[in-house]
Amino acid sequence: MLINTFLLQAAAPQQGNGALMTILMFGAIFVVMYLFMIRPQRKQQKELNEFRNSLKKGDKVVTVGGIYGEIVEVNEKTALIKVDGDVKLRVDKQGLVKDYSETAQK
Repeated sequence: MLINTFLLQAAAPQQGNGALMTILMFGAIFVVMYLFMIRPQRKQQKELNEFRNSLKKGDKVVTVGGIYGEIVEVNEKTALIKVDGDVKLRVDKQGLVKDYSETAQK
């Protein structure tokens, strides 16, 4: 009985260290997730928003659906793109993903 009481008293401080280590481990996992997942995603989203806000007439773009076109008109939320000949499509600016004018020239 005396030995069991002694063992329980000796183990009590280790439980406090175990809880602290668990908290530190979760903190380290959160920091790693932030550095490798959340931060790059925010950077990519910021670049995409800057691209969409800087659209102007004559820019060559690609929609989310894979349609290539040239901007004819830009409004606050939409853009009119010329696809082929006289075919024009009005698309939401959120559906435009990249400018391919540099790659189209090569």
